[in-house]
Amino acid sequence: MRYFYLLFIVITFQLQAQVVQDDFEGSGTISSWFGDNCGMNLNLVNPVQQGINLSDTVLEYHDTGGQYANVQFDVNTNFDLSANNSFSLKIFIPSNGLTGNQTNQVSLKLQNNTLTDAWTTQSEIIKPVTLNTWQEVTFDFENDMFINLDPTSVIPLQRTDFNRVVIQVNGEDNTDHVLAYIDDVLNFNTVSDNPVYDNLVWSDEFDGVGVIDDTKWFHQTQLIAGDSWANGEQQHYTNRIDNSFMDNGSLKIVAKGEVYSDQGQTKNYTSARLNSKFSFQYGRVEVRAKLPSIAGTWPAIWLLGKNIEEDGTYWDNEGFGTTFWPWCGEIDIMEPNIPKTEILATWHWNNGSGYQYNSSSIPTVNSDTSQNWHIYELEWSPDSMKIYMDNILINQMPTINPFNEEFFILLNVAMGGSLGGDIVNNFDEDMMEIDYVRVYQQSQLSIKDLNANLVSFYPNPVETWLYVEFNSDTSDSGKFQVVDLSGRIISEQTMLVTNNKMSYNTAALDSGMYLMRIVTTDGASSTFKFIKK
Repeated sequence: MRYFYLLFIVITFQLQAQVVQDDFEGSGTISSWFGDNCGMNLNLVNPVQQGINLSDTVLEYHDTGGQYANVQFDVNTNFDLSANNSFSLKIFIPSNGLTGNQTNQVSLKLQNNTLTDAWTTQSEIIKPVTLNTWQEVTFDFENDMFINLDPTSVIPLQRTDFNRVVIQVNGEDNTDHVLAYIDDVLNFNTVSDNPVYDNLVWSDEFDGVGVIDDTKWFHQTQLIAGDSWANGEQQHYTNRIDNSFMDNGSLKIVAKGEVYSDQGQTKNYTSARLNSKFSFQYGRVEVRAKLPSIAGTWPAIWLLGKNIEEDGTYWDNEGFGTTFWPWCGEIDIMEPNIPKTEILATWHWNNGSGYQYNSSSIPTVNSDTSQNWHIYELEWSPDSMKIYMDNILINQMPTINPFNEEFFILLNVAMGGSLGGDIVNNFDEDMMEIDYVRVYQQSQLSIKDLNANLVSFYPNPVETWLYVEFNSDTSDSGKFQVVDLSGRIISEQTMLVTNNKMSYNTAALDSGMYLMRIVTTDGASSTFKFIKK
């Protein structure tokens, strides 16, 4: 399971990653603070010692009308967001230090200081803030919504060029005044608490020979736009064995150059488009595939909302079609760009605010994706959606409406049009080959709360040793994490259970409240709070 693989990676990188933090008490590692169009004092006596911040000194941020006011710092070694994906800070904004009517917010921007205009490729997260109180704000570049100023940039976790942090209060391009106090700036790794999808609920291994399994797949052949498919594509989809069949342990979807007439229309190419007769909500989809390589072919591995109103789809024929595209939602796990130099991961939707899309890509080599097997994967939970190629994250976004409904899987190879590009002269045939399609969801053991297997944890509050007892049905191995309330991993260890009991020495913890998250090798998990005296 990826979960335990990621735990190992986290541990490895945390040992090597640079420490980036500043508490403005003289023990920080940041020495390059700079006020850009903004007054700054790195050694201000804390004027509001209350709530979560009783420290003696803080950074004073004073924007007296600078159009692009901010404070910033550089690091010597570029950030590795795969190791430490998040930044946090404490902030206090007194209401009497503001002018104008700007939105109360704080943004954190990552930039490349080697560029003449470091902001041109920045990635930014904006968070709302409340006035007249200390609060801790976290900017998670793995799970939070981010803004890439250059829309062609890949997601932040794939970037290795960031070496500058910019903190900006109440936005830019205005001359309003802002007084704020900032403390405890930290770069760290946020705990991910996504479900473990370990139960295979539906699959096709394509081990047969000849026609595909019609209990699992439906051939979608009806033209959806009267005389054509979307995007100006030039093929007919058929249910012929010439265009889709099983052989040698894989599915072949074959696009052919041939004159073919159907539904009163004659076209110069044929191919196949398959709908799964299985729909689901949340889980992990894995597809192992080789892609066609010839110019003009447009392969896709994707999902549509089960409720799509589109004549000729399996689920519309079954009476589920109530919603037109893009209101139904579309998830594109794999599509190449026109020159076949990138794999795209994209969402399309409309939840009442107009057509929206979110697309990112990973560089590829056409000969590699066509000659070698690669795994294309979607992890879809009630909180987030992530698309991977060979375990490399390509794109992600929060799970918003309409992506909280049931979807079904589509496999197809289109020809030409605005997405496939120009078709090579004298095209004969090319194919997408699928080794398997697998859908995993949470097993009953994963779904149920491990607390059912917890007998007790004690003492609470704890001075030194914290004990956790299980019943005899619980796995005797796994991992546990100790996390503070801001999401920082304090400790991460292999869980050793003896006589249905495990223990953890809390001596190194400061006084306060913590979370312990336990994940057993059989996928069950539980999180509980404890207090260290």
